[in-house]
Amino acid sequence: MCLRLLLLLALCSAGPAAAALTLSLRGSWRIRSGNGSLELPGKVPGCVHSALFQRRLIQDPYYRFNDLKYRWITLDNWTYSKNEIPFDISKWQQVNLVFEGIDTVANVLLNNVSVGKMDNMFRRYSFDITHVIKAVNFIELHFQSAVLYARNRSEAHTCYEVPPKCPPPVQKGECHVNFIRKEQCSFSWDWGPSFPTQGIWKDVRIEAYNICHLDYFTFSPVYDNNIQEWNLEIDSSFHVVSSKPVFGQAIVVIPELQTQRTYSIELKHGKRIVKLFVKINKNITVKTWWPHGHGNQTGYNMTVLFKLDGGLSFERSAKVYFRTVELIEEPIEKSPGLSFYFKINGLPIFLKGSNWIPADSFQDQVTPVLLRLLLRSVVDANMNTLRVWGGGIYEQDEFYELCDELGIMVWQDFMFACALYPTDGDFLNSVRAEVTYQIRRLKSHPSIITWSGNNENEAALMMNWYNVQPSDLPTYINDYVTLYVKNIRKIVLAEDPTRPFITSSPTNGAKSIAEGWVSENPYDTNFGDVHFYNYWNDCWNWKIFPKARFVSEYGYQSWPSFSTLEKVSSGEDWSYESKFSLHRQHHENGNFEMLQQAARHFRLPQSADPLRTFKDTLYLTQVMQAQCVKTETEFYRRSRSEIVDGKGQTMGALYWQLNDIWQAPSWSSLEYGGKWKMLHYFARNFFAPLLPVGFEDEDVFFIYGVSDLHSDCTAMLTKKIFIKMFLLPVAEDGLTLELENLYSR
Repeated sequence: MCLRLLLLLALCSAGPAAAALTLSLRGSWRIRSGNGSLELPGKVPGCVHSALFQRRLIQDPYYRFNDLKYRWITLDNWTYSKNEIPFDISKWQQVNLVFEGIDTVANVLLNNVSVGKMDNMFRRYSFDITHVIKAVNFIELHFQSAVLYARNRSEAHTCYEVPPKCPPPVQKGECHVNFIRKEQCSFSWDWGPSFPTQGIWKDVRIEAYNICHLDYFTFSPVYDNNIQEWNLEIDSSFHVVSSKPVFGQAIVVIPELQTQRTYSIELKHGKRIVKLFVKINKNITVKTWWPHGHGNQTGYNMTVLFKLDGGLSFERSAKVYFRTVELIEEPIEKSPGLSFYFKINGLPIFLKGSNWIPADSFQDQVTPVLLRLLLRSVVDANMNTLRVWGGGIYEQDEFYELCDELGIMVWQDFMFACALYPTDGDFLNSVRAEVTYQIRRLKSHPSIITWSGNNENEAALMMNWYNVQPSDLPTYINDYVTLYVKNIRKIVLAEDPTRPFITSSPTNGAKSIAEGWVSENPYDTNFGDVHFYNYWNDCWNWKIFPKARFVSEYGYQSWPSFSTLEKVSSGEDWSYESKFSLHRQHHENGNFEMLQQAARHFRLPQSADPLRTFKDTLYLTQVMQAQCVKTETEFYRRSRSEIVDGKGQTMGALYWQLNDIWQAPSWSSLEYGGKWKMLHYFARNFFAPLLPVGFEDEDVFFIYGVSDLHSDCTAMLTKKIFIKMFLLPVAEDGLTLELENLYSR
C-alpha cells in the first residue's frame, strides 16, 4: 500500500497541465525461479546473483569454488515482476516503457500482454505501451538463460560453424558466447570467472508525453582549421505525436564563452532530428581539454533550451570540452612502414597506461565510489590512457565523466573479443542498434579518443587461432568485413567523424586497409599496434621485446596479496599447489610460468611453515611481475624517438591489465577492490613524466632521459655502480682475499 501511495505522489507531482511525465521503476521488484519454487525480493538495478546473496540464500559467489557451485543460477530462466503500478491513463497521447539496460534475453509483459523482446545487453529499449497501460499495472520480465539462448542460436546457425565453440577447459566457462550480445567475459576468461548474470542492470522507467518528447541529446565540438574557429554540432532527437507541425525556438547558451544563439525549428509528426550548428566567437579564447600531465581539463557549462508551441519546453545542461584528436600514419625516415600515434590538440602524445576490464562480475556492485578509487589510481600512477577492452561492457556514464574530469584518454573498443561472429540479419540489426546507441551516448566525452572495432579478431582470423580450413577462410573474411567495416565503421563515420576508427587491435592500420581490411601479419611491428606476451624468455632481457610503433597489450601475471585471497578462501586453500590455487588460475600453466620466471633471479620461498611459504610466494610473484613490466615499459618509452635497424618510434605503452574482476591471479596492477600491487607502485615511477632509463648492450651501459614535458629541462644525473661481494681463490700463503661491497658515486 505504501508503494502505491509513493507512486501516486510521483504522478501528482507532474501537475495536471504537465506535457511529460517520467516514472522511475527502480527499487523493489520480485524475482521468481523458472519452476516457481523460489521467490524473493530483488533490487533494480541489479541481478539474480546479487538478490540471492543479499537474502543470504547463497554464499558470496566469489568464495572458493562457488563459480561452479552456483552454475544452476545461470542455467535457470528467472522472472522479474512488479505489482500495483498506478497510472493516470486519461491525459497522455504517448506512453513508453524504457529500459536503459537488460541483461540479456527477456520478454516483457505488461498486464499479461507481450509488449517487446530483448536480446542485447548493450542496447536501450523503448516499447510503446499506450494502448496496454491501465490505471493499475503489473509488469513481468521473463528472462531466458543466456547460456541456453547462445547454445540455441549456435545450433540454429547451420550453414557453417562460427568458432570458437567453447573457452579452453582451464577457464571453466560456458560455450557459444559469440552468439549473444552480452558481456563476453561473463562466460569466463583467462583472468575471470563464469557468471552469466540475468537481471535489469540499468534504469527502467515509464515515459508519458503529449505533443512531442526529446529522446536524446548529444553534441560534438569541431575545430575548423581553415578559419581557426571552434564550432559545436548539436543533435537532438524528438518524437512528435502531434498530427500538426510543432514550431518553436532552440536557444544555446555558453556563458563563459559569451555565446548565445537562437534557432527557429519546426517539428513534423514522427521521429525528427534537429541539428544545430553553433559557431564560437573566434575572438574568445577557448581553453582546450588536455590529457593528464599535459594541461588542464577545462570544460564549459552549456544550456540548450527548446521553447515550443503551447508553452512546451525542454532544457538540457551539459559540460562541453574542446579538443582535437588525430591518428597519424605517415612514412618515417630510415624505416619501412608507417607511424602510428595520436595528436591531441595538434601535439603528439605518448599514450602511457593500461587496459580496463569490468570491475566486477556483478555490475550493481560497481559504485561511483569504486570507480573514482580505481580511476584516481590511474592518474596517481602517472598514466594518461585506458583502453576499455572489447570483451567487457561499454562502461557506465560515471566512468567516462570521471575520465573527462581526470584527463584520462580512452581507447574505446566495441564489445567483440577473441572470436569470430555470425552476420545473419538479426545479429547485424541488433549490432547496428547497439553501436548507434553507444556512439550517441558517449561521443560528447573528450576522453574518448578513438573507436576500435574489436579485440584481437583480425589476429584470430589471420593467424588461424581456430584452425580454419583454407577453403573456408574467404567466408570468415567476408563476415569480418561485413560486421566491422560495412556495418560498424559505416555507423561510426556517420555518427561521429570527429574521431579515428580502428578496425581491430592489434591491427596494421592503413596496411590492413590496403590488404582488404585484414593483414597477412597483423603483428607487423612496422605498422599499427601490437599485443605482445612472452612468458618463457627472461623478462629482464629487454631484447626480447618488440620495437613496435605502439604496444596496446603486454604483461605478466601475479597473485593478489594474501589479505585479498583470505576473504574468499579457507585454511586448506593456502598453498600454491592447492585445489583452490589451481582452480583460481584460468591461464594454462600460469602458476608454473610465474615461478619459472621468478626463479631466474630469485630464490623461491622455502619455509618450515607452509603458510609462510604461501604468503612469500604470493609476494614474490608480485616482485617478478613488477620488474618484468618495468623492464618492458622502459624499453617502449625509450624507443619513442629513435629508429634502430629500421624499427622504433614507439608512441604508446598500455600494459595488460589495470584492474581485477575477482580475487585471483591475473595480469593486473590493482587487486579486486582497488588495492595496489607492487606493479602499480612501480608504474608510478616508470610512467613518470621525466624518467632516466639505464640498460646494458654489448658491455656498454647506456642511460636515456625520457621526457613527456612540453619544454626543455636541465637535470643532474647521479649514477651508482654496485659490485657484488665475492670470494677470491685462496692465496698460496693460505689467506683468503675478500672484496668488500664497493660503489662509486
